Amino acid sequence: METIVISIGGSVLLSEEADVSFFNELKNLLKKLSKDFRLYLVVGGGKTARTYIKLGRKFNFDEDLLDEIGINVTKVNAKLLANILGISNSKIPDTTDEAKELKYPIVVMGGTTPGHSTDMVGAELAEKTAASKFIIATNVDGVYDKDPNKYNDAKQIKEISIKQLIDKYGTDWSAAGKNIVIDGPALEIINRAKIPTFVLNGKRLDQLERAITNQQFDGTVIKI
Repeated sequence: METIVISIGGSVLLSEEADVSFFNELKNLLKKLSKDFRLYLVVGGGKTARTYIKLGRKFNFDEDLLDEIGINVTKVNAKLLANILGISNSKIPDTTDEAKELKYPIVVMGGTTPGHSTDMVGAELAEKTAASKFIIATNVDGVYDKDPNKYNDAKQIKEISIKQLIDKYGTDWSAAGKNIVIDGPALEIINRAKIPTFVLNGKRLDQLERAITNQQFDGTVIKI
């Protein structure tokens, strides 16, 4: 069975209020797809994690502690999603090795250790499970030339090479809670393992389904 890893941003799952209808639609879609694909979901911390990290930074917490706080939020988000799905693990794994060994139709996890985002966790899991593709489901329609949440004239990039992304963003991790499309350590793994990677808007579940099922979708293809 084909394996697919999806990194879901916390901002996709929870924005200002919990959207019950969205969770139901996501659950139905993932359950349907799990009949044909082995699915691993890595859940981010989103705005909640960034709020805690911002507060901790005001009290001069070090970056590792700030990362740990963010990781704990990702695990809460992961536990919520796993239990909503109903066919997933109830205990959230601490490592990608643990996640790889779980035998559920859908495996859900959050962050692991300080020094990177859940995108890197997703890339690492994709490498270890020999996934056919890695999907980054964020809150924008793919990779842009600049932040579309800040600039109305931001242009969507349909295709971009992993080398171009590394040249632009590097492969380092600079700070906890940094809100970027793909973090540097994730780019390094994608490049090393040659993982086919797609970036799309996780709120648009029709586009998520199209990307998983090898159809043309509205988003960005990262060429490896």
